[in-house]
Amino acid sequence: MISPVLPSYNRAKLSFVKGEGSWMVEADGRRFLDFGSGIAVMSLGHGHPALIKALTDQAGTLWHTSNLYVVPQQEALASRLVEHSFADTVFFCNSGTEATELAVKMARKYWYESDTPERTTILTFEGAFHGRSIAAISAAGSEKLTKGFGPLLPGFRQLPFGDHDALREAAAAPDVGAIMVEPVQGESGIRPLPDACLKGLRDLCDEHGLLLIFDEIQCGVGRTGRLFAHEWAGITPDIMMVAKGIGGGYPIGALLATESAARGMTAGTHGSTYGGNPLGCAVGAAVMDEITRDGFLEDVRKKAGFLRQRLEGLVAAHPDIFEGVRGSGLMLGLKCRVTNTDVVAAGYDAHILTVPAGDNVVRILPALTITEAEIAEGLGRLDAAATTLSRAMARV
Repeated sequence: MISPVLPSYNRAKLSFVKGEGSWMVEADGRRFLDFGSGIAVMSLGHGHPALIKALTDQAGTLWHTSNLYVVPQQEALASRLVEHSFADTVFFCNSGTEATELAVKMARKYWYESDTPERTTILTFEGAFHGRSIAAISAAGSEKLTKGFGPLLPGFRQLPFGDHDALREAAAAPDVGAIMVEPVQGESGIRPLPDACLKGLRDLCDEHGLLLIFDEIQCGVGRTGRLFAHEWAGITPDIMMVAKGIGGGYPIGALLATESAARGMTAGTHGSTYGGNPLGCAVGAAVMDEITRDGFLEDVRKKAGFLRQRLEGLVAAHPDIFEGVRGSGLMLGLKCRVTNTDVVAAGYDAHILTVPAGDNVVRILPALTITEAEIAEGLGRLDAAATTLSRAMARV
């Protein structure tokens, strides 16, 4: 008999009832150090007082009006995002996947309004993850995401990761209108795109008049130590998707764009019943206020350096378990020699939460508010997990 909850997840046998900063409390009372942050969602940790206040204050006045009317909280959050980014305009939705859907529509509508409607193809890259809708899995193209869900949507061309010749040839095709890429691939195993490559993408788009779309759903909102990951390369996109960390745990997504890229999205071309509701936008504004505070991101970068140094030491201490560390800021990956899910499971026994990813990587995604003492504690627990695995291998 099927479960009342659709069994589309392989869930760990853990049930959490409370969160406190970088800690989660299991129903039986055990305390786990959270190095996963709900897959990079809990940007300010669990139970942050500014977010609780924003949510409860708003909940006591007005929850929902729909987008038939002006939503002041939406305008306030949009203004913060525009002030601190390349964007001129923002559309609010409920998830990263929905933001991806709009990015695709916006790119195609841009070329339709430019009297070149044939430029519908969007170039994407092997290993990409842009969400779970049909358009998003069609964009990514991997068998893991697409098997059994055909026919897929046309209009996407996947390229090998890091193949500059293939990219340059594809970008020159007359049907291509945009390039879509994650500055740091998350699901495929924390693979950062080098700054030089991001700059090269911007130059290539400018050369061929293409739109550059960045997916910063996982790597954005302070995760890499800058507000947005592409800032490290000193370039800007035309369109960008964000979600996860922008809500600090409240489900909200956003699509940021330049005025030029958004010129085709006039009244009636897109919408959302719940998107940009007062509750979500009030929380998102509080997140932005915290992350853009003087010194906040500088502190994230400092803690990121400390975490990386300690992870490198962990790899050196357990060469039979780990191969290396990669990533940026507080979006790091441990490349494993043993099966990565075994490392995650051993972490559960050591009361630390991590997230598996592709390429046999374990993701390390702590809250941006984690302390150095908590990082040290977490590394001690990962060390204990690795020691347990090493002993088990020795007994075989």
